[in-house]
Amino acid sequence: MSSDPPVTVSATGLGKRYLLWENPRDRLRQPIRSRLSRWLKVPEKQYFKEFWALRDVSFALHPGETLGVIGRNGSGKSTLLQLVAGTLSPTLGTCRAEGRVSALLELGAGFNPEFTGKDNVYLNAAILGLSKAEIDARYGDIVAFADIGDFIDQPVKTYSSGMYVRLAFSVAINTEPEVLVVDEALAVGDAFFVQKCMRFMRRFKEDGSLLFVSHDTDAVTALCDRALLLDHGTVETLGPARDVCNLYRKKYYGQFQDVSGSAAPHLAGTVDGTPEHVPDEDLVDQRLKYINTTPLRNDIEIEPMDPRADAFGQGGAHIVSVDVLDGVSGAPLSWVVGGELVTVRVRTRCERAVERPIVGFMVKDRLGQVLFGDNTYLTHSGVPMPQPADGTLVAEFEFRLPVLPLGDYFIDASIAEGSQSEHVQLHWIHEARALRSRSSSVCTGLVGVPMRRIELRGTKGEDA
Repeated sequence: MSSDPPVTVSATGLGKRYLLWENPRDRLRQPIRSRLSRWLKVPEKQYFKEFWALRDVSFALHPGETLGVIGRNGSGKSTLLQLVAGTLSPTLGTCRAEGRVSALLELGAGFNPEFTGKDNVYLNAAILGLSKAEIDARYGDIVAFADIGDFIDQPVKTYSSGMYVRLAFSVAINTEPEVLVVDEALAVGDAFFVQKCMRFMRRFKEDGSLLFVSHDTDAVTALCDRALLLDHGTVETLGPARDVCNLYRKKYYGQFQDVSGSAAPHLAGTVDGTPEHVPDEDLVDQRLKYINTTPLRNDIEIEPMDPRADAFGQGGAHIVSVDVLDGVSGAPLSWVVGGELVTVRVRTRCERAVERPIVGFMVKDRLGQVLFGDNTYLTHSGVPMPQPADGTLVAEFEFRLPVLPLGDYFIDASIAEGSQSEHVQLHWIHEARALRSRSSSVCTGLVGVPMRRIELRGTKGEDA
């Protein structure tokens, strides 16, 4: 006989009402008028307006499940999280959470700006239910994850918004919660820290319960099992994350789309003559010749390799460098235009003999979604190229860089030993290089792909 799975968060008929007063004096008039109405039969008068931030919201969250909450500004998302976290009391209904709930709500919530970062760690962790001994034991991990250096001993009022989030998120996750509640606060973190947080939340959701609010439907789709769409404080729909996010885009984004067309962007220059013939084996999207003379050119900055990038692996070999080179000259690049031929070069060094080395790379977006990547296994499976101790391996991957939408992207690199299906990671570097797409012609999709041919034909009369 099967039993229902345990529930970590249960909301039933949840509602939150606020009273809106036009004049502060009306707060005094209302109770007086109510008493007069009862005693002297004076007609009842209401000096306030009711505003229901939430009404009749019900859902259940189970261990190992992630629920995304989406909706436009003012739909009640943050109010719902505060009710779950216990910082607000409901007007109607009930909300119960089993186990420790740790919440990252609006920026700076729970921090005293006059206290140092260290003082706020102890204060915030104590509010979340930890004893001083437990905080002492975890303090080193909190500081290491936040990675704000000597600012930990400075007053929080001197922190940037990104430093606020780093410290708050680090405290929240190191209390070992059963339920983690995350509001839009991560939007102000830098790209590297967001990657770090996304990796943590993917690990956390294996056993814990995550309630995640974001306007970024791609983040919700990538991270969440189900999603709850709120509209003016009520539940529009609750279901699989992808289906709910598609409905959200269709219902809300569609009404703001301008389908009447617009003037073409001003061209910074002209391209003369007929495009040169390009061999099939090195196909180029000819539109790029025109796009690249406009403000829509896909300018991508390539940041230096980060020596402090997160890494893991069994050891025995390590990655020395990850470079992006010009595909023609082989020169290292610090800037490139999307659609150009490039080479990603991964240089590794072996501390011991490695019999069947595999070197690979992948490009991820800011949410940690893998856009593309490859490794050397298939190319060299017939010739494994065993490496002795002190040996150096250089892997090069040549390709045309896709046109990247605006945003931050990252290159991970790794060296492993074994086969495609069974291998041991010797060294894997997260975010070895960062790519910053500053302008782009891509309006939808994860990447832009060079097209071999795009044709539009028109007919009239009987030929239609």
